[in-house]
This record gives sequence, structure tokens and C-alpha cells, in this order.
Amino acid sequence: MPRQAPSQVRIIGGRWKRTLLPVPDSQGLRPTPDRVRETLFNWLGQDLSGLACLDLFAGSGALGFEAASRGAAAVTLVESNARVAKQLRDNQYRLNASQVRVVQGDAFTVAAQLPDGSFDVVFLDPPFAEDWIGPSLEHAARLVRPGGAVYVETDHGLTGADAPVPASLEIVRHARAGAVHFHLLQHRQQGNGAD
Repeated sequence: MPRQAPSQVRIIGGRWKRTLLPVPDSQGLRPTPDRVRETLFNWLGQDLSGLACLDLFAGSGALGFEAASRGAAAVTLVESNARVAKQLRDNQYRLNASQVRVVQGDAFTVAAQLPDGSFDVVFLDPPFAEDWIGPSLEHAARLVRPGGAVYVETDHGLTGADAPVPASLEIVRHARAGAVHFHLLQHRQQGNGAD
């Protein structure tokens, strides 16, 4: 049975710590739970000052607003649902989050238009009902800077021979909370032979 979206999410760290943000009721919307976000930002580091972040399937915006709260210089939230995107803009306005940009559109269409190596951190939390992890990771591998990180939330682990992880990314952390698997991948630094 799908998890019912809460009517609000709580920012757990940074300048907007404990701020509650409204979440519209929308099919398939599953905000990343507090416990998972806490682990993720322990992995990434609590201070994201100066970093550029992309939340490709923004939904509630919990990941992107959390990153902005922790100092990210630029956060792009991509959301296809018009009503959900409007709530993201309302939350952005409420927080006076000038570093946050909300883009309404199809995640893959928007990703295809973004320049290579534009982001330090890419968050991927696509709808579990869709088989979008493989294409999402392909976009993320292109969009993340060398040494950058990609966060992936799925209903299954990404390990094994059939895992759709591009060669330029490697899984450095994996944990599970209930039915949710979450992973941190690192963009491999390519040696240029001049070391």
C-alpha cells in the first residue's frame, strides 16, 4: 500500500531548522522521511555552503529546501505536477529562498537542457511506480561535477549485475529505512595523466 503523503514536512537542519512546509496531497508523492534526510546530510556534510544542487523529482521539495537551509548557493527544483510546483513556489516565497529556483516540467526534458557538470549534488527520488532510475542516473552522471555526489532513493538496492549505475559513478554509501533504500554515489575523478 502506498505511503500517504503528510500534509507537511519539517526542515531538520540549517537556518530554517524546525520550519514546517505544507505538502499538497498528490498521488505518488512521498516526501523523504526525516530519519533518511538526517542520514543523507550526515553523509554529505552538514554545511553545503557554495554548492549547486539539483532535485530532479522535487515533489515536496524536502531535499532541495533542506540543502538550501544548509547553505547551498543554488538549488534547482524540478517538478512536473503544476499544483505541486505552485506549492514549491509558495514555500520558496515563504522562506524568502532566493537561491531556490522552481522549474515546472518533465524531469528528463529539463535535465537534457542543463549543461554538463552544472551541479555538486544531484538528488534523485523518482516515483517508485516508474522504472526511471536508469535514465535518471544517466542524466545525473552527466550533470554532476567530478567529485560531486548523487543521492538516489529507491524501493530496491542498486547493487548487483543488473544495477543501472553508470561507470562514472560509484556507490559509496547505502542504507535502508523500511521499504526505502537510499544510496550516495560519488562521481569518479578521471585521471588526466598529468599527476
